[in-house]
Amino acid sequence: MRSFSFFERFSKAFQDHPSLTRIIVVSTISGGGLIAYSEANASYGSNGSAAVVETGTKKKKVVLLGTGWAGTSFLKNLNNSQYEVQIISPRNYFAFTPLLPSVTCGTVEARSVVEPIRNIGRKNVDTSYLEAECFKIDPSSKKVYCRSKQGLASNGKKEFSVDYDYLVIATGAQSNTFNIPGVEENCHFLKEVEDAQKIRKTVIDSFEKASLPELSDEERKRILHFVVVGGGPTGVEFAAELHDFVTEDLVSLYPRAKGSVQITLLEAADHILTMFDKRITEFAEEKFSRDGIDVKLGSMVTKVNEKDISAKTKGGEVSSIPYGMIVWSTGIGTRPVIKDFMKQIGQGNRRALATDEWLRVEGCDNIYALGDCATINQRKVMEDVSAIFSKADKDKSGTLTLKEFQEAMDDICVRYPQVELYLKSKRMRGIADLLKEAETDDGSKKNIDLKIEEFKSALSQVDSQVKFLPATAQVAAQQGAYLAKCFDRMEECEKNPEGPIRMRGEGRHRFRPFRYKHLGQFAPLGGEKTAAQLPGDWVSIGHSSQWLWYSVYASKQVSWRTRVLVVSDWMRRFIFGRDSSSI
Repeated sequence: MRSFSFFERFSKAFQDHPSLTRIIVVSTISGGGLIAYSEANASYGSNGSAAVVETGTKKKKVVLLGTGWAGTSFLKNLNNSQYEVQIISPRNYFAFTPLLPSVTCGTVEARSVVEPIRNIGRKNVDTSYLEAECFKIDPSSKKVYCRSKQGLASNGKKEFSVDYDYLVIATGAQSNTFNIPGVEENCHFLKEVEDAQKIRKTVIDSFEKASLPELSDEERKRILHFVVVGGGPTGVEFAAELHDFVTEDLVSLYPRAKGSVQITLLEAADHILTMFDKRITEFAEEKFSRDGIDVKLGSMVTKVNEKDISAKTKGGEVSSIPYGMIVWSTGIGTRPVIKDFMKQIGQGNRRALATDEWLRVEGCDNIYALGDCATINQRKVMEDVSAIFSKADKDKSGTLTLKEFQEAMDDICVRYPQVELYLKSKRMRGIADLLKEAETDDGSKKNIDLKIEEFKSALSQVDSQVKFLPATAQVAAQQGAYLAKCFDRMEECEKNPEGPIRMRGEGRHRFRPFRYKHLGQFAPLGGEKTAAQLPGDWVSIGHSSQWLWYSVYASKQVSWRTRVLVVSDWMRRFIFGRDSSSI
């Protein structure tokens, strides 16, 4: 046992001196020499050199950009020792972003929602992490160029490059300011843990400032006027959290502030939470009205100054609103590195990276993109209708029997998910319902021959169900898990493809395309009430949904450590209230 620990300690020292490994192998007894050589060599490979599997074949190097929902899900689910994963991200942790509004008000502590990225991943997959930001992607040379966050790279330079065999882009997105003057300089955003911490400090500082003597009532009201721009889930949840924080904790601690606090929510659309069921939208607006949260619908921000914000109504009326703090939550925009990469590959006019249904960037064989930085460019049925007809027409008669068409339907539904969505939207039991006009008088369908014009007519409305996926954590996590499974089975599926038939070309696709499964969504509205919308048009609003929210968010934590911390924070808040310190 002592001998093994001796060589284990020495093998770690040899990671930075691989030449010494050969000396040990030659100069020691065979048993100890093999132990030292084996361990040092494995560690050397995992740190970026030519990693080698036990069989002697070189491992494929996967460079993963980003440690958000998509990247972390990919890392957690990848379970193939044939890969060496190099993670590159300016943050060395994963953050559970759905709880960031809770962090802003002290309901949950910041460290409770983060997990170090080095703690995530399978033990049998070699992974290493570089704290750096990628600023350029070069697909022709298979390199990414990075800038060290610490100022200096390992070779003494601030910038460095990393080679890859496969590149997985999961950099996420940044807040979209729509180029409105003053937003970048005067508004708080809510995308990162650091943003939530800044908001929390600003809220407390505002109350401390408003408690100073010799302050006019007008100035006190301005300081305690909190404006939220954006009526989506993040903006609504933050407004609700802030209202609870103020009414349940801060007002009793800051008596001068009582009666001066105002929360205003600005939304350019006609309603808040437009992506939710109408019943939830109406309930949220009514509850905010009862709680005293001023919801201004149809208000578009035109300019943000240091002490006031300008908003224009749909009627063209412009108003100036004094404020103490603004939280900007109006959607997402593309990061600069992704914009530059899109220009390189001819996608400069798009808002996000276009990928195929297998999450592969269009025009790039070994580059994949997932999460908020990408969007799936779903192929339309009518673009391939002639090829589909030709594939289904096995006897090459120029006409298609229903039997031939039905035999091809499994592959068609897998390849084009809009077909199944269209059938459900029209309450059709099967594809035969699309072709009722081709039936004979006696109802027989076996021998009816369809010409290509009739075939096109039957499928002409199917593409109306093509939809873009929302930029949510749920979508990103499912994409990361899907891509990891594809990587795990890549070698096997090269030999035995399991995807649908190639409509343009021969054989089958390697994998089944990505299919998003919506599991529902929540909208916490404050006062221990949450709106839940689950599959099957099931809507629940109230205290029971709040407990469902607690259980789901606790179960979705990335580790048992964060799960215990988050639950204990909730319990602490129930017993002692929220912390009002400005740290």
